[in-house]
Amino acid sequence: MTAPLMLGIDTGGTYTDAVLFDEDRGVLAKAKALTTRHDLAIGISGAVEAVLAEAEVPLGAIGLVSLSTTLATNALVEGQGGRAGLIMIGFQPEDLQRNGLADALGSDPVLYLPGGHDVHGNETALDLAALEQALPQLSQTVSSFAVAGYFAVRNPSHEIRVRDLIRGVSHLPVTCSHELSSKLGGPRRALTTLLNARLVSMIDRLVEACETYLDRRGIHAPMMVVRGDGALISAAEARLRPIETILSGPAASLVGARYLTGLDNAVVSDIGGTTTDVAVLEEGRPRLDGDGAVVGGFRTMVEAVAMRTYGLGGDSEVRIDDRGLRAGIVLGPRRLLPLSLSAALHGDSVVTVLERQLRSAHIGRHDGRFAVRTGVPEQPAAGLQPQEMALYQRIGTAPLPLDQLLTTTQQKATLDRLVARGLVHLCGLTPSDAMHVLGRQNQWRNDAALLGLQLAARAKDGSGKPIAASPEVLALMIADRLTRQSAEIILGACLTDDGLSDIDPALSLPIDRALGEQPGIVRFAVALDRPLVGLGASAPVYYPAIAAMLSAPSVIPDHADVANAVGAVVGQIRATVVVTVSCPEEDVFLITGAGVPVRACGEEEAFETARSRARSEALAHAVASGAGDPQVRLVEDIEAPMIEGRRKLVEARFIATASGRPRFT
Repeated sequence: MTAPLMLGIDTGGTYTDAVLFDEDRGVLAKAKALTTRHDLAIGISGAVEAVLAEAEVPLGAIGLVSLSTTLATNALVEGQGGRAGLIMIGFQPEDLQRNGLADALGSDPVLYLPGGHDVHGNETALDLAALEQALPQLSQTVSSFAVAGYFAVRNPSHEIRVRDLIRGVSHLPVTCSHELSSKLGGPRRALTTLLNARLVSMIDRLVEACETYLDRRGIHAPMMVVRGDGALISAAEARLRPIETILSGPAASLVGARYLTGLDNAVVSDIGGTTTDVAVLEEGRPRLDGDGAVVGGFRTMVEAVAMRTYGLGGDSEVRIDDRGLRAGIVLGPRRLLPLSLSAALHGDSVVTVLERQLRSAHIGRHDGRFAVRTGVPEQPAAGLQPQEMALYQRIGTAPLPLDQLLTTTQQKATLDRLVARGLVHLCGLTPSDAMHVLGRQNQWRNDAALLGLQLAARAKDGSGKPIAASPEVLALMIADRLTRQSAEIILGACLTDDGLSDIDPALSLPIDRALGEQPGIVRFAVALDRPLVGLGASAPVYYPAIAAMLSAPSVIPDHADVANAVGAVVGQIRATVVVTVSCPEEDVFLITGAGVPVRACGEEEAFETARSRARSEALAHAVASGAGDPQVRLVEDIEAPMIEGRRKLVEARFIATASGRPRFT
């Protein structure tokens, strides 16, 4: 009997990739289509239809669909996401100042309720009066809710009561902190829950778009989503816990890199439109970040590959620093819609505006910049301030030049807030445009890219000279800057893995001399001890020069452009459950995790109950995620020191991990 085929889909910030994969023959077909944020199904269908046409296989031969995405990662890096209401149970306002929670919350609303539990699961009375009073109006200004209770991992009952009340009144998505992590640390768990709530609508739209298209096309197969640690979860779980898909795309690329290269030891760097992701393969396995993934400057409680994600990609914003005698170029971290792509999508209107601006004798501060609606559903627009709504209503589905949109200085900050909410794209000059002018890319409109570079090259540095003699010279400056910035972030990631995180390559004078090959009596050099694997559609354009700067072999495997989609179908389902046993009083043992707390009278009885609970819950989660015949591994971490000659149990943790390949139809 022929093994079922697997369809891998990766939805990135710029492109959606698809591959048709066979476990024996590898990649049978691959294709790309532009990601269409206003309707993700368009980009998905474009990529999948091209793959099906190339492979010419019956739809019934597809037994599994697996999806990876950088949308959640990009949203956090760019500070985007829906407006969420945070409900804190048993916490105080000063707790917002811990773990970056206040910065993450920004202007979103927060409500404090009396309640919560202690470390042993004993409750302080929950008072819902303030929530009942605020909920009718609050639910009209947010798109989701996050609920975090004091010691909810010991007893989740208060979070559950609050969740049920919110759902009954608002019918909006609600995330509880105990659903995401079993670790202590209330403010960081609240931060993780808040970010999860902001991502719910985005990932829900992605999964729904994919499922709707597959159903319409007649592809009836289980659907998986790649988690941040490279494992697979069911689409239903991804909708509930979208935070687990942060670093989904990077994790899939790492799994794909291992498969495509066969290398056990390598530095893997994946450049996309918005971000560059860097990780290290050691003895064939990616390292996991035990402290939780860091994305967008926030350390979450999400276990993920030890991947460093930076706001640098082919579509990064090009900013000209003209304050010194010699102009400098800064890239990122914000993503822009490239001018070449904007013109390809929207026609000659973009080119006409650029030509008008170029004819002007005066350099405009907003030359080469446009705004356009992203086309997402209107729900994220809930809660806009009057000035934000007024500006948003002036922006349409075709790019509007900023020199016509912005009439006051204050409106620029208002526009930036609309961009941060994911409602508006900025269009402008990017490295992708520079590559079009240099002839290294040609998929979009070269004329728009050339006009954008001509406009930017007119800017003058501190000495009054144009920053570049020609658009081609400026394009080379941008390409060189991307090479250098990429080398610095790859070095930074590797130094951090080596335990040298206090060295910043961008600020280190010796590294500056080494990367620039500056002459001197003392010669500085820097090199990687293993190959640099370059992934991404533009990897052949960028990575040979980056690897050369780092004195490392450059490896760009076949199918490097769709490594994420390959990684999406070669992974395993994995579910981990942690059950804890503590001894709050003599001869009384408390079992918490994977359900309501229970008590036992003897240590061995408590341990056996914890083992059984951890195993059965892990198996149930794995099976629910679509694993076929999962296997369980149990790790026990028992802290029981001798105190005054007697053994004293402090805490025992029973960690069960169930894993297996997905079931096929």
